[in-house]
Amino acid sequence: MTPDDTATDDTVTVTVRDGDDETTLTAPTGAILRDVLLDAGFSPYTRYTASLNCGGRGLCATCGVRVHDGAGEHPPDHWHDRLAARFGYPRLACQVVLTDDVAVEIPDKRVWGGREPE
Repeated sequence: MTPDDTATDDTVTVTVRDGDDETTLTAPTGAILRDVLLDAGFSPYTRYTASLNCGGRGLCATCGVRVHDGAGEHPPDHWHDRLAARFGYPRLACQVVLTDDVAVEIPDKRVWGGREPE
């Protein structure tokens, strides 16, 4: 996973918004968003949960990100993500399989990401 502006048929473009910074990555189609972020030096975790997490099994709910563009191509299918979408919380990066180009935001959080303002 490298910063890049182009993608081929077997890759997807992941635009990462982290605070005021925006970076474009290229990842293999079918990759897990959490792994792509970590490989590129972005952490969906807080400083505490970087060491205390479930390792991508969808159990701890600490790798929350906001999926913006491409969300229709990445519908929530994990039980936590369905609830998160319903109540406005971030989705789990470990449960997003990259099938199309997507933009994600790493929210500012203490442990878990907060709700979207209504």
